[in-house]
Amino acid sequence: MAIGMSELKKGLKIEVDGVPYKITEYQHVKPGKGAAFVRCKIKSFLNGKVIEKTFHAGDKCEVPNLQQKQMQFLYDDGEMLQFMDNATYEQEGLTYDQVGEAFDWIIDGMTCDMMYYNGKAITVEPPMVVELKIVETPPNFKGDSQGGRKPATLESGAVVQIPFHILEGDIIKCDTRTGEYLEKVK
Repeated sequence: MAIGMSELKKGLKIEVDGVPYKITEYQHVKPGKGAAFVRCKIKSFLNGKVIEKTFHAGDKCEVPNLQQKQMQFLYDDGEMLQFMDNATYEQEGLTYDQVGEAFDWIIDGMTCDMMYYNGKAITVEPPMVVELKIVETPPNFKGDSQGGRKPATLESGAVVQIPFHILEGDIIKCDTRTGEYLEKVK
């Protein structure tokens, strides 16, 4: 099925020249002279590289042959990250480059969506919202109550900005797409 210029949007998965991509940034441009076009930044699922691509009216791109399967993260063996299918107990390994930024949000035992392209594992996506423990954050000082933010390192290694009232050892919810703090878990 072909996708036209008008159907493009952020987060959409497309195939360009036989390579699957995800649209990370999208901008519809209507110049004073000439036809409108769409300028996108697209990230390759195969190597993680981001390129800029311009689509004009009439341009078509294909929907990639992607499948998703729920896999559990087991461990990091030093060279690859090992995941297991809970139904068949088969293991699948991905390199650090294939996992990319998602590695900042994954901890042992977490269930993730593994992406397959033409039957081959290419990347993994963590859940959209994760609950993680804060392992390091600066202490609060008297007067730190005016809605400011401070950095916090989570058990997965990700660093997020949190409100001053949250302390080391607290568990918080974060959005893995934006890297933002959502709320403290009661």
